[in-house]
Amino acid sequence: MSLGTDPLEALEIPDETTVEEHDLVTDGDVVVGGQSTIEFGVRGRNVLAGERVTFGGDIEAEGDCRLDLLNDVAGNVLVGEDAYLGERVHIGGRLMVSGDLDIGDDVDIEEGFEANGWIVIRNPVPTLVFYFIVLSQLLRLGEDEAADELAETLQGESTNDPLVIPRNATVSDDAWRVSTPAEIGSSCRIHGNIRAKSIELGEDNNVFGSLRARNDIVVGSGTRIHGDVTTRNGEVIVEEGARVLGDVSCKDLLLEEGALVDGTMRARGEMRIHRDNLARDIE
Repeated sequence: MSLGTDPLEALEIPDETTVEEHDLVTDGDVVVGGQSTIEFGVRGRNVLAGERVTFGGDIEAEGDCRLDLLNDVAGNVLVGEDAYLGERVHIGGRLMVSGDLDIGDDVDIEEGFEANGWIVIRNPVPTLVFYFIVLSQLLRLGEDEAADELAETLQGESTNDPLVIPRNATVSDDAWRVSTPAEIGSSCRIHGNIRAKSIELGEDNNVFGSLRARNDIVVGSGTRIHGDVTTRNGEVIVEEGARVLGDVSCKDLLLEEGALVDGTMRARGEMRIHRDNLARDIE
């Protein structure tokens, strides 16, 4: 995870992320910015959430789980290694921790907890708050290499890119809503409409919803969008073998050879098709 800029400046969905029976599942880490609402459960390597994050299901972390103050988890929290719970965290189910538990004041665990290691009760600086204070100072001083090393430490032993959900996001079966760009990897299966500043999808994704952005939208090769694709001010690019099962509306439109759009195409500016590496205008 390279951190030349704020790591929460975009929604980043890594390769092979799926939504399975209301759980958001990834092989890597999950990092959630403060004041976000995640109506799914979450399964990943390490799970880290900023302050005032709401989870609508269970959290399952193979490694560590760190929930900052005022997090609310509707279900159980199952942790394979160590856990940190900030002040006034609420867990609607049971907490089970295989390693050590570091817990703040006024934590409410409705169905009790079990920890196999040490249990420490205190109120340190919330994990993500401290992390981003240090990170912002490193970036301000131009210490990009040190910032990358800090990111690698956060990521631990995981070799997969993290799933990053920016601050003030809403993620649900209905919609993924962020005010930042959205970058989606390859071979993902996503439920819900995606609303973002711009959207870029890799190859062979299945999105069961529409795409809407203020700026550019790129639909990668082999990706299937089960809905409309709309951008207010940008260009839509539909790459070779991609298919949009809905309408496309944009400023400029580029279709690569083999791309399919089942619905109506509307472009206020240019509309082009790429064939044999040559582009021709549609009149």
